[in-house]
Amino acid sequence: MNIGQAAKASGVTAKMIRYYDEIGLVRPTSRTDANYREYGEREINELRFVRRARSLGFSVAEITLLLSLWRDRNRPSREVKAIADRHLADLDTRIAEMTAMADTLRELSRCCAGDDRPDCPILADLTGEGRVTAAADQG
Repeated sequence: MNIGQAAKASGVTAKMIRYYDEIGLVRPTSRTDANYREYGEREINELRFVRRARSLGFSVAEITLLLSLWRDRNRPSREVKAIADRHLADLDTRIAEMTAMADTLRELSRCCAGDDRPDCPILADLTGEGRVTAAADQG
């Protein structure tokens, strides 16, 4: 199938397929006499794999490792688990950081009158003129 058909079958846009090919994330496909890429079931499965991994937030480097392990039928699953566990720890850290940011902004917004007066605790916090609460110090 051609790249448009591969895009439809895999759920990955043609532009992203070209990018993944360019950076070597997916293996090179065969080419027609006119030098067009040809995609088979193997390539479609790899593209679906990449799409799902991206939807879980894995980086291109992590996906490269995961694809390599997926292709190796003799791999130990502990290597795959280690990649997933590192990624999960990173996600948990980012979630905690974002929760702290949201709490801080929520408190700053609560303290702002939002009226016609010029004084604003949100702007004061952003300029370092003062923190409203301990929640602001977490961010």
